Amino acid sequence: MAEKTVLLEVSAGVAVLTLNRPDKLNAFAGDMREQLIARLDDVAASPEARVLVVTGAGRAFCSGGDVEHMTRLAERGAPFEELAPLLEAGEGVVRRIAALPLPVIAAVNGVAAGAGANLALACDVRLASDAAKLGETFVRIGLHPDWAGTWHLPRLAGLAKSLDLCWTGDLIEAGEAQRLGLFQRVWPAASFEREWRDYAARLAAGPQVAIRAAKASLRAAPGRGLEECLAAERAAQERCWQSPDAAEGVRAFVEKRAPVFASSAPPESDLAPSRAARTFE
Repeated sequence: MAEKTVLLEVSAGVAVLTLNRPDKLNAFAGDMREQLIARLDDVAASPEARVLVVTGAGRAFCSGGDVEHMTRLAERGAPFEELAPLLEAGEGVVRRIAALPLPVIAAVNGVAAGAGANLALACDVRLASDAAKLGETFVRIGLHPDWAGTWHLPRLAGLAKSLDLCWTGDLIEAGEAQRLGLFQRVWPAASFEREWRDYAARLAAGPQVAIRAAKASLRAAPGRGLEECLAAERAAQERCWQSPDAAEGVRAFVEKRAPVFASSAPPESDLAPSRAARTFE
């Protein structure tokens, strides 16, 4: 039986996907990328999953690609076509994360380097241990960033800092990554798992129509003009208003109690499209 290097558990609406090669700092090797793709497909098909957390086993998040494998390719002068499948699998991972409508969280428990850094950047938010480090380390072995690092990094950290990180390959500490906007929250290593699990549970218990709509609107906003954003907001607000969560939310506010939102987002087909929504059809 093949070793399970990517684990998936789903409980109380929170799907946790764990990279599981702790002895190798969760570096990608063998069919690990393909296992990651398969588990992401499982999450996409799961009616129970409302939040996805990606993390690493042991003391690292993911130290990147299998350099030993690349060394063997280089030593025998392998053409790029033999390296290309590794890139294609990484592209498949990033595309699947981008397509998920639910919140995707990277729980960065330790070093995130190379492909591991860009896997974290592909997630919606990054929660980090104060023991975490992040680095675009490709240049250290004469390679170029992949896994969509050139898409996510400059949008988060700006062009000049992105060039600095990619040119030097330096690993930056959690506090510096937070200052740059690459990490959204940093907690002590001793309490890190409890903190990220509490954060994920909070999102899983939240109003799913509103949470998913906010993700879709904010991700699309950089490519839209003002009027398109206004129209998208109106369409999303109508969907939220039609969901049971809006009635529960305002009722709970007036009654001065915690709201109890529905456990899942209703299918879009259950909500009538507004005129504004047709702008994007």
